[in-house]
Amino acid sequence: MEASQEFTLVGIKNEAATEKINKPTLTFWQSVWHRLKKNKLAVVSLYFLAAVAIFALASTAVVSQSDANQFNTNAGAKYKSLPPKSGLPIPLWDGKGTVLGSADKVDVYEKNDVKQNFLFGTDNLGRSLGKRVTVGLRISLFVALAATAIDLVFGVSYGLISGWFGGWVDTLMQRIIEVISAIPTLVVVTLLAMLFGSGIGSIILAIALTNWVSMARQVRNQTLTLKERDFVLAAKTLGGSGPKIAVKHLVPNMAGTIIVQVMMTIPSAIMFEAVLSAINLGVKAPTASLGTLIADSQSMLQYYPYQILIPATILVLVSLAFILLGDGLRDAFDPKMLDE
Repeated sequence: MEASQEFTLVGIKNEAATEKINKPTLTFWQSVWHRLKKNKLAVVSLYFLAAVAIFALASTAVVSQSDANQFNTNAGAKYKSLPPKSGLPIPLWDGKGTVLGSADKVDVYEKNDVKQNFLFGTDNLGRSLGKRVTVGLRISLFVALAATAIDLVFGVSYGLISGWFGGWVDTLMQRIIEVISAIPTLVVVTLLAMLFGSGIGSIILAIALTNWVSMARQVRNQTLTLKERDFVLAAKTLGGSGPKIAVKHLVPNMAGTIIVQVMMTIPSAIMFEAVLSAINLGVKAPTASLGTLIADSQSMLQYYPYQILIPATILVLVSLAFILLGDGLRDAFDPKMLDE
């Protein structure tokens, strides 16, 4: 065998024509969406919540609060506690149920000579439960989103100031947070109800005043970490003011933490509103919310379980969707989860 051997290039000789496998360049938000799509439950929750939001907004033109409260006083017994009826032979959704004094299931609509079908049945006053649930979902979402918006603005601002200045300012502001955290939420709600009366405004203030603490702590921790980074030091060297650096550099870099925290705050606010309404400290009747619907139907659970199961199921599904979406966003915003 010869000591030297020439090797011949086989195949494409033009280097520019060779196949190059390059990873596509993605922006930060494209990368987040790419990771989020891998979580099927989070994507389903996102589409479900989008559909719920569209339905809640579109329903304002069809179902008003007065429509949900309307009932026929002259025919109350006729329309009272009608079971759900879809018009199809679907079990538990065919308008059949028991009437007082009898254990046998009959077509309640036919027995009461009711020509109209109520998809979700009626309540103990003969009001359409479908309309009540529609308005209740709208009000519960409005209360939760309004309280979360206040929580977002105040909590982020408080956390930024505390973390940016540090020192005695940070110590004082954190002691204030500890004092507020030690006050039971029920006490705050009761005091607001005494001052302003029970209603939507009081419950929004109560949720906002008690839920912003978690947001402030998260933002403060992120600020303490980010303010020592090179890009923040460079912005200081170039003469950037504190508020400008916070808005232009700190908030965008902690957007993931803020969004995830908001997604976790909304279901908490929805459940909190339902609990307060159930103990008569929240939205007052006849205004419908998911909490008041559950509270009003508790006494009828044994005889008409659908009156509590329908609003309770919607409440659980919406809250669960927010929680699953929050979990998915937390993983999607995690920089350690690199795209494969």
